[in-house]
Amino acid sequence: MPAELLAKTVENKSLYWKALPLRPGRYRMDIVVKDVNGDRVGNWSRGMIVPDFTDEKLASSTLILADQLETVPTKSVGAGNFVLGTTKVRPRVEPADGSPATFTKGQQFVNFWMQVYNLGIDEQSHKSSAVVQYDIVNTSDKKAIVHEVQNLAQGDQMTLQKRLPIKDIAPGTYELTIKISDNISKQTIAPTAKFIVQ
Repeated sequence: MPAELLAKTVENKSLYWKALPLRPGRYRMDIVVKDVNGDRVGNWSRGMIVPDFTDEKLASSTLILADQLETVPTKSVGAGNFVLGTTKVRPRVEPADGSPATFTKGQQFVNFWMQVYNLGIDEQSHKSSAVVQYDIVNTSDKKAIVHEVQNLAQGDQMTLQKRLPIKDIAPGTYELTIKISDNISKQTIAPTAKFIVQ
């Protein structure tokens, strides 16, 4: 790398995608990266739980914060890097120090994606009935910047995806909560995620 480009290159990030089907249970993931042009090696380990989505309990996937969220062409559904069903969801990954994912004004949007499973089904309409509440608050003063409520009727599973413009959001740390209340089974879940706007 030429010396004049080194400072900029050091700031670059690379994302890698690998989908692995796993049975429900506890796992440990170890990732090792080796510099093939030198002797440097880095490793990262994390425990994770693959949930068992039983038929009775309302549940959700991981709430993904993304810097890119777009519908893919029909031929690409379910295939390709970062493609989940019909949508390309490129996650904004948290840094290794555990701080929240960071978005800059130049990115224009904070996107989020999540699936909800095991919604109750009405016997007459054969549809679910749920209230979905989106709340985003500034963690420093607890002031709400987004509060939106939707009534949704779909099947026993639904995909939630939203795009939040960040041009008018002040720099700071924010917490997103998506509260899903199932009107049929009377169950509620409320996944959360934090992010930083710079």
